[in-house]
Amino acid sequence: MAAASADRVLAGEEAETSKGYNPNEQGGNLETSMSALAGKDYGKTKMRFSDYVLTESGLQYKDLKDGTGSRFPKAGDQVVVDWDGYTIGYYGRIFEARNKPKGSSFEGSDRDFFRFRVGENEVIPAFEEAILGMKPGGIRRLIVPTDVGYPDNDWRKKGPKPSTFAGKRSLSFVLENQGLVDKTLLFDIELLKIL
Repeated sequence: MAAASADRVLAGEEAETSKGYNPNEQGGNLETSMSALAGKDYGKTKMRFSDYVLTESGLQYKDLKDGTGSRFPKAGDQVVVDWDGYTIGYYGRIFEARNKPKGSSFEGSDRDFFRFRVGENEVIPAFEEAILGMKPGGIRRLIVPTDVGYPDNDWRKKGPKPSTFAGKRSLSFVLENQGLVDKTLLFDIELLKIL
C-alpha cells in the first residue's frame, strides 16, 4: 500500500470540510446548545477529500490500483478480499492489518482472507458498494462514515471483523464510545478473486 498516502489521509491532509456545526458561529456555544447537536454526528464536520470519489451514500473511495480481471462482481458471487482498517477519525489506529495480525497476536503471519457473498447482507454497506465497482487485482481505499459503516456501531453484526484482540478492542472503543469520538473509518481492500 502507499504508506505515505495513507499517512496523509490519516493526518487529514488534502481534506476539505463540508458544512457542519461550527461552535464559533452564532449560537454555537456547546454548553448552551447541546440539543442542537442531536443527529448531527455530535457536531463534527464531515471531511470531503478532493481526490476521492463521493457516492450518493456518503462513501468516499479512491482506486490505488486498477484491477486487471475480466469482470466486476455481481449479486450472488462469492468474493475473496484482503483488507486493513483504521480508525481514521480517532488517531488513525490500526484495527486490522493486511496479510498478518498486528498487536496482540504473536502466532504465524498467515491468516485466511475474508470471503463473502455479494448481495447477501453479510458485510457493511460500504464494503458491498465498493466491491461492486472493482475487478480482481484492484485495490481501493474507502473513507467510511457511520451511515454506511457498522450497523448500530457494533462490529459483531456484520463483516469485516478484526482478527486480533487488540483490533477488536480498538474498534469497539471507537464504535461504542458515546462521547465526542469521530467514528469515521478507513479501509484498504484488495479484490483477490471472484468465485
